[in-house]
Amino acid sequence: MRTLLFIVISLVSGIIAGEILAGINLFVVEPSTDKAINFETQKDIVKGEKVDLGALNSYRIWQKSGTFAAGAFIGMAYGGLLGITYIFVRKYLPFSDDRKKAILLVGLMYLAIYLVPFSKYPPNPPAVGNPDTISLRQHLYTTYQITSVIVAVAMGVIFFKFRRVNKISYIVPALYLISIATMYLTWPPNPDKIEIPMSVVNTFRILTGVTMAIFFALIGIIFGLLWNKYRPDETSKITTMQY
Repeated sequence: MRTLLFIVISLVSGIIAGEILAGINLFVVEPSTDKAINFETQKDIVKGEKVDLGALNSYRIWQKSGTFAAGAFIGMAYGGLLGITYIFVRKYLPFSDDRKKAILLVGLMYLAIYLVPFSKYPPNPPAVGNPDTISLRQHLYTTYQITSVIVAVAMGVIFFKFRRVNKISYIVPALYLISIATMYLTWPPNPDKIEIPMSVVNTFRILTGVTMAIFFALIGIIFGLLWNKYRPDETSKITTMQY
């Protein structure tokens, strides 16, 4: 394994996908966030609460200006995670083409890391929610996400360990669905009530889900293409000429 090349491929894949995600978020998702913030701000004003509009606008400008830096950081994190995971599971994945392997793996990652947690705790715009419950909400989401990943890894281990068992390709998905359903019923719901129009919240959720799907797909495609082209798993052989 050419370690430096492997690291570059993983990080570059993530950075490119992260920057594209940042651009999409800035021009597609942020308008929904602004709408939600306006609703929450108006609600607070009606309640008689003091709202510093100048500070809020300054914060949003600062937040948007850091979109691309955040995209690069998130991209590197997920690119590194994809690369490390790919090394361990590559030989177990179907297909002989690394491009197809990478896309399959990133699809499974999207399911475990994002889609399953999304089903229980769909994202809300940043302004929605009680600030006093933010720690609880983060704890619920994080533990749900980690458990989802653990369940997915466990199902993968069971599948490959017992892959010669009859009907294992039906047994493992059934076990996975049972596990996910159990998680869904066990974890408590989001403690906060949504007090802005659901049309705004649902638009934000749909756009966020789609953009994250694009993000994961881009990482998989770029990583697979770069791996297939540069082959970091193949070490260079030094040959000497015989005279």
